Amino acid sequence: MDKALAGIKVLDLTQFEAGTSCTELLGWMGADVIKVESPGNGEQGRWSVSEKPGTDSYYFILLNANKRSITLNLKDERGKAMFLELVKKVDILTENYSLGTLESFGLGYDYLRTINPRLIYLTIKGFGTYGPYAPYKSFDMIAQATGGAMSLTGFPGSEPLKPGPTIGDTGTGVHAAFGILAAYIQRLRTGKGQKVEVSMQDAIVNFVRVPMMGTHITHKPVKRNGNRGAGMGVYGIYKCAPGGDDDYCFIFTSNEEMWQLLCKAMGRPELIKDERFANNKLRWQNVDELSAIINQWTGSHSKHEVMEILGNAGVPCGKILDSVEILEDPHLRQRGMIVEVEHPVRGKFWMPGCPVQLEDSPVDLRVAPLLGQHNAEVYGEMLGLGSEQLARLKEQGVI
Repeated sequence: MDKALAGIKVLDLTQFEAGTSCTELLGWMGADVIKVESPGNGEQGRWSVSEKPGTDSYYFILLNANKRSITLNLKDERGKAMFLELVKKVDILTENYSLGTLESFGLGYDYLRTINPRLIYLTIKGFGTYGPYAPYKSFDMIAQATGGAMSLTGFPGSEPLKPGPTIGDTGTGVHAAFGILAAYIQRLRTGKGQKVEVSMQDAIVNFVRVPMMGTHITHKPVKRNGNRGAGMGVYGIYKCAPGGDDDYCFIFTSNEEMWQLLCKAMGRPELIKDERFANNKLRWQNVDELSAIINQWTGSHSKHEVMEILGNAGVPCGKILDSVEILEDPHLRQRGMIVEVEHPVRGKFWMPGCPVQLEDSPVDLRVAPLLGQHNAEVYGEMLGLGSEQLARLKEQGVI
């Protein structure tokens, strides 16, 4: 069975996370993602955060599944010529270098589009390619700061906090994949490629559009509320047994029906008629008393029991799963979101898989490639180079 993006070739020059998470999504959906890396060490993510020198980092492995790896020296004229031949034969090129890097090699979009007018060219930058901040470098936490995520995260009176998920990086990658597919659909109509640009700051601003709605009402900065939702009586983190660092659950009742279901599930139906909690406004006014009652109940159950009891009762509840529990979660494993892979150096381990499921295009996860693993395969297929030619190019530092 053909995959959804079968036949689409991607030349992937991205590194670290914002770009690699985008191309991994494309690879999961069946695109042929060819990762272009420098000879020797490869992209920085392979080695910069590895706990074992000389071994690909888990950081790299988790972000580069379903790709092929080739090595190519873009500073060498022969390497540049080979790169241009590859560009002629691909549909998409992705890069997240610092502003002006490819242009300094003479390989910017304005030139590449002349040799392949159908090329879809993705550029990811911290602050885009224009605007006052464009020259500034960025990482995930910089995007979270300048996009508004940190200002919204934390407790009243506390300093801003960085949200744990790398929404500045992978969040940007998801936006980028959407942009690429939109450009590809348009190319089906027009026959022309185009440049797709995603700024990490822009992606974060998109994520915080709903929390920012308070500013439209008050014309003032939105306040940090910690784990409580302003005006919501039952909305927050509650302690569970046996009381460890991650023994918590999150419970939210958005209407009267859910509130009543919660009371019954806790074995406290009398709370339904308690004047202190007669409606959401009163529950918010008496939120400390209410939270103490709920904590007393959750504290007598494990977080797994709380989620099961409330979930079956129709009350939205989520147990706080730590990173080990995520990898071992039976629900995630059954859904194929946590899958076992075997790396030629790291051996077998479990990792997150593809979060998107297409009925007619199931994902077959392939472990991230070793550096240059597919040189012979890709250069043979696309440039017609044989083993002797490749051996000479390797000796000369071209690949």
